[in-house]
Amino acid sequence: MKPLILIVVYLVAVTLPLILSAVVGGPPRQFHQELASGLGILAFSMILVEFILSGRFKAISNGVGMDVTMRFHQVMARTALVFAVLHPFLYQGTPTGGERPWDPTRQLTLTTDFADLATGIAAWLLLAGLVVMAIGRTQLGYRYETWRLLHGVGALLIAVLLLHHTVYAGRYGSQPVMTWVWLAMTGVAVGSLLIVYLVVPLLQKARPWRVTSVVRLTPKQWQVTVTPDGHRGLDYQAGQFAWLNVGHSTFSMKENPFSICSAPADGPEISFMIKELGDFTRTVGQIEAGTVAYVDGPYGNLSVDGRTEPGVALIAGGVGLAPLLGILRQMRRTGDSRTVRLIYGNRVIEQIACREELDEGLREGSGEGSGEELGKENVVYVLSEPPADWQGEAGFIDAALMDRVFSEQEFSEWVFVMCGPAIMMDIVEDHLIKRGTPPHRILSERFNYD
Repeated sequence: MKPLILIVVYLVAVTLPLILSAVVGGPPRQFHQELASGLGILAFSMILVEFILSGRFKAISNGVGMDVTMRFHQVMARTALVFAVLHPFLYQGTPTGGERPWDPTRQLTLTTDFADLATGIAAWLLLAGLVVMAIGRTQLGYRYETWRLLHGVGALLIAVLLLHHTVYAGRYGSQPVMTWVWLAMTGVAVGSLLIVYLVVPLLQKARPWRVTSVVRLTPKQWQVTVTPDGHRGLDYQAGQFAWLNVGHSTFSMKENPFSICSAPADGPEISFMIKELGDFTRTVGQIEAGTVAYVDGPYGNLSVDGRTEPGVALIAGGVGLAPLLGILRQMRRTGDSRTVRLIYGNRVIEQIACREELDEGLREGSGEGSGEELGKENVVYVLSEPPADWQGEAGFIDAALMDRVFSEQEFSEWVFVMCGPAIMMDIVEDHLIKRGTPPHRILSERFNYD
């Protein structure tokens, strides 16, 4: 789906309950009461739409990019939390109590029924905890699988609790029309969870894969290759990623997103470049050939397929080489005529992965000038801690390096594709914009946002 269409759909979904509430809710109350109700309604509808922005629906994430989808998911969750926090405090000064003869629709008073209020309070606390856990997941030291389970269960509880609170404690939610609207929206949200955690695993069970090889690329990086077992495999574009589950049930939480480093033109086998970082990745070297695996994908839009720019700049930091290696391999296999230049940064020389393969078709270049002067293909290796006899670039991938490697014309005409540490991508993106590179020619992929 196009980004503009997605924005319109999001705005309609989030504001529809607010608009309908204004139509069926009766005479207006004091401004602070209406504002309190409005913020509560918006918070609930935004939370329900968050289920769809989980990143596991390709029509959304592949249309605008996984990093954009997940960043939007995070920002909207925090915005909903702000609205939810303000919501109860804006009711201060409003009389409370049960149903009164002169106020049967609670236009002037708020309910004091504890059961109706308790579900809202519980959801309020859970939402705050969920956001804090998401922001501080790395610092809190949660295993990824544990965090993912808690995040999903917590979100489900919040939706159910808010549904009860909205219908039984809210002036607007108690209206029959609004009750059905909230039931429908909550049903869609819960249904999206069922799709991700029940339907997709069932479909995966019918499409298993088998590990064919596990190869060490560097002291802490591996290439894991899987082949389809009894089916055609995955229809993907070079540069995309998939969720990989090795040796576990399809219903297990033990799946992780990894970029595909193989080329679609190589056949049905797909390969992932994996760096030892977390609980699963530290055991990659122990995976045996023949182990059953499951793949959910492809996701992301980090692809240069169908683009018309005369040159492709690939900028990688560490394991961020994975999707760019897939792009490079595909361009080679298909005889792509575009000029390609790879800038590949690491800390030490031992961390350079696939160097022999890169050097087969790329002539190392460090110089100034255009792609024609450097050749159709060239690679620039960058080390922050180079050995004494190092002949390549030293330091980091920064603005100065970009200016040495790319000409003014290339900045304006080429497509720049990058993946790596957040600080590297921030620096490169800022400099590209400064040098006049159009935003639609800057493609990036991030898996960490805070």
